[in-house]
Amino acid sequence: MKYYVLFGPPGAGKGTQAGAMVERYNLCHISTGELLRSEIAAGTELGLKAKALIDNGNLVPDQVVEDMIEAKFRGTKGVDGFLLDGFPRTLAQAEALDSMVEKHGENVTACISIMIPDSLIKTRIAHRALVEDRADDARPEVVEHRIETYHAKTEPLIQFYKAAGKYKEIDGTGTIEEVRSRIFEAMD
Repeated sequence: MKYYVLFGPPGAGKGTQAGAMVERYNLCHISTGELLRSEIAAGTELGLKAKALIDNGNLVPDQVVEDMIEAKFRGTKGVDGFLLDGFPRTLAQAEALDSMVEKHGENVTACISIMIPDSLIKTRIAHRALVEDRADDARPEVVEHRIETYHAKTEPLIQFYKAAGKYKEIDGTGTIEEVRSRIFEAMD
């Protein structure tokens, strides 16, 4: 079983690229953002708590996200692996992921990191807010907080995966096809 971590700042194109990656490599796409948004849309207790945090640009507690991912690992059949999008975002989550996959005698295969400059993050998120009607993307102070959170809490994962020999950085600028080609080259 393959376990890929799809990594990058908000607006890097992770969601845009994930579908092609899933199709080409027969992976189950686990987007923590989509899992949480479905809980919010369903109005569950978890969804209401998550909505309050997300609306202010904060992260949902690790244990909640880890439990959702573990359930997805257990309940998914007929794939060659998983593509984790939005998890891990912190060193503690990366260590938790390692523990989860080690229970199955496996290891994280690679961290595919799509990187773009902060100026492009803001442009892409503003566009996404309009196109996808994402209220969480429409407030500049929330976007700025997300970028700061990414730099402070998520960027340390680069060194974590580099030290493990599993980090593959992709230039996320250019057309969707150019970025996709770079991703496939790294995964092949």
